[in-house]
Amino acid sequence: MAVSPTTTVLENPMRRVKLAKVVLNIGVGKSGEAVERAKVVLEEVSSQSPTTTRARRTIREFGIHKGEPIGVVTTLRGRLASEALKRLLQAKTSRIPSSSFDVGGNCSFGIKEHIDIPGASYKPEIGIFGMDVTVVLGRPGYRVARRRRGRSRVGKRHVVTKEDAVEFFKRDLGVEVY
Repeated sequence: MAVSPTTTVLENPMRRVKLAKVVLNIGVGKSGEAVERAKVVLEEVSSQSPTTTRARRTIREFGIHKGEPIGVVTTLRGRLASEALKRLLQAKTSRIPSSSFDVGGNCSFGIKEHIDIPGASYKPEIGIFGMDVTVVLGRPGYRVARRRRGRSRVGKRHVVTKEDAVEFFKRDLGVEVY
């Protein structure tokens, strides 16, 4: 059956790439008041309370002890994730290098100063923090790899590739990938 140019070909809804989650991380590198200030910054940016990350091992040269809180992290999903991602991309002037994408279709980039994010304000008592942003993309059906009963693998042809991720960022988020 031939398709005429005026007829639109419907895309398979199971192949549609979607935003699974956005992870925001601020690694302070020392415990104490700095972690609490980073927690305030991350809560302001994400509208969600972050959790602390702890040191995995002791590093004597840096004065870090095993189990000591040295950073904060929060995971955003759904509507909150898409809204936050749009603001975070504005801080990067909607430009991301292609080296930020991995073969699994995920994207990571850094923001040097949190005050570059629209909606974030500078407070002298808190200071300025940078953060790492990780964007995880997926397709409908990815739950089969995470569920408890009947766990299975996601097929090779269904996995999000780097090209799929770049296309998603260009088309849906209006990002220039260079």
